[in-house]
Amino acid sequence: MTSPLTNSTTEGRWTPRLWGTLLVLCAAMFLDALDVSMVGVALPSIGSELDLSTSTLQWIVSGYILGYGGLLLLGGRTADLLGRRQVFLVALGVFALASLLGGLVDSGPLLIASRFIKGLSAAFTAPAGLSIITTTFAEGPLRNRALSIYTTCAATGFSMGLVLSGLLTEASWRLTMLLPAPIALIALFAGLKLLPRSEREKNHNGYDVPGAILGTASMLLLVFTVVQAPEVGWASARTLLSFLAVAVLLTVFVRVEQRSAGPLIRLGVLRSGNQIRAQLGAMAFFGSYVGFQFLVTLYMQSLLGWSALHTALAFLPAGALVALSSTKVGSIVDRFGTPRLIAAGFALMVVGYALFLRVDLDPVYAAVILPSMLLIGAACALVFPSLNIQATNGVDDHEQGMVSGLLNTSVQVGGAIFLAVVTAVVAANSSGGSSPQAVLDSYRPGLMVVTAIAFVGLLITLPGLRTRRTPESIVVVKSVQEDAVQEAVQAEASAERVAVRD
Repeated sequence: MTSPLTNSTTEGRWTPRLWGTLLVLCAAMFLDALDVSMVGVALPSIGSELDLSTSTLQWIVSGYILGYGGLLLLGGRTADLLGRRQVFLVALGVFALASLLGGLVDSGPLLIASRFIKGLSAAFTAPAGLSIITTTFAEGPLRNRALSIYTTCAATGFSMGLVLSGLLTEASWRLTMLLPAPIALIALFAGLKLLPRSEREKNHNGYDVPGAILGTASMLLLVFTVVQAPEVGWASARTLLSFLAVAVLLTVFVRVEQRSAGPLIRLGVLRSGNQIRAQLGAMAFFGSYVGFQFLVTLYMQSLLGWSALHTALAFLPAGALVALSSTKVGSIVDRFGTPRLIAAGFALMVVGYALFLRVDLDPVYAAVILPSMLLIGAACALVFPSLNIQATNGVDDHEQGMVSGLLNTSVQVGGAIFLAVVTAVVAANSSGGSSPQAVLDSYRPGLMVVTAIAFVGLLITLPGLRTRRTPESIVVVKSVQEDAVQEAVQAEASAERVAVRD
């Protein structure tokens, strides 16, 4: 279903209500990203006050990732079937309540439970919000501009989370948990007034309950296994059996989807080269950045002795560059196309990560660290919006939630898998002693892996540069063919009615 607000954009002008709709959706995405990055700096304070072990603290982060990454596929399809507006608003309300709960509890298990619920709610708001944008703004320059602003809010929230957590934790770690609650409530009430109403999908051939169970179970088990692997061992029986179970569940899931009349994921959508490159590129993009941020945070705080706020400010130039470019990326996409921008962004990431390998125990920030931050910030500004645009272009309205959930799943699973790989590489090279230089030497192989992941992302993108940019003509041909078929059917029906009368 196309939103009635689409008509407000036909002349390229956005009405105040349309801007308000976009701001509500951006607020939810901003909160999702903010919540992911903000809790990390607060973990030491949480552990001290609640007397939690390191393994328990890990689950404050992993609980959110498990709920988010494990349920995105279900969240995306639910938005298509039950209505994007309804799903978005209900999930946003749950997010606000879980934020309030997380800031008030005095128990580790309850805090972890609140984090899981927040991740679960984000698994519904993220694909629902993205699909509202793609069905409200017509494909082309209008949608590209909206998506560039939307995805920039995610990157800005991720960067701002580091700075805000450093400031808020100085007063109390509970403020980092409570901050999202009032923002989510404001967005919820604004959304009730501004978001376009969406109908439930009709003629969807029933609900794919087996597919929903298998898809959710396989994603939950995959994320759980990857998160736990560094702790229990990659070669342990538990990890290997878990991966085997994931493979079995995914195999059965694919078989079920092939035979389902109304699948959770229509596998035919993955026959598009652009779609596959977008999904794999999302995994490489977020996986490399999360691994980089993890290592650099350890480097700055553990080896250089910087404070949490000092570390957050070191990342700020990258976030600021992304924020300042928010309204410009859409027009750049219109001019050059998503494959070129994604390739250029990955090239900048590779150079930025490689330059960071020069760091030592006494770096000059402006000469050694800042160039990497600026290159990575420019890369994020180009890659993330372009991946979202490429993944959602050419997809029918009734499948936008499905594709949005799939893209967000690729982002989260890529982040979880590659972060675990980087952590394992660092651990395997940490036997050289506990001196600062030995620790730094153990980080370098991890940084090389991060660079290699970004390089693979670049290689994945390159075949897309050979495709011709003719989306408009494709859409027109499809429309003409559909109209011709419809006219032929009507003509045949008319002829049959005449024959009956004769």
